[in-house]
Amino acid sequence: MNISTKGRYGLRAMLDIAQNGVEKPVTLSAISARQDISDGYLEQLVAPLKKAGLVKSIRGAQGGYMLSRPADEITVGEVFRALEGPIAITVCSTDDADIDCGRGESCLVRNLWCEIQDAVSAVLDSKTLTDLMPGCK
Repeated sequence: MNISTKGRYGLRAMLDIAQNGVEKPVTLSAISARQDISDGYLEQLVAPLKKAGLVKSIRGAQGGYMLSRPADEITVGEVFRALEGPIAITVCSTDDADIDCGRGESCLVRNLWCEIQDAVSAVLDSKTLTDLMPGCK
């Protein structure tokens, strides 16, 4: 299982906003410089984060991005789901009723995949942005 650059870079961007955007909005160019992520890619990452209600944009000369909620209320799982979609280690471990591998309930390993997925989701949902920031626990 791999977490894509979308998930990894998006989480880095969210942590950057959490650390640097408390009192004033953070520009994409500032995040880009600190995180070594292109402005264009950051724009692609911020759009789904904004749509998911995790960040808000401030317009104008002093504009940029801020978290929509405190960092200790935003989980890593929320960030990954906004960027990557549902957390699923296999197609059969999703809750999507339209996906069927053809083996259904007769599959001997489906329960294992679901248990692994539940464990991954539990870890991601138990960690907030604050948990990942040094000196903020």
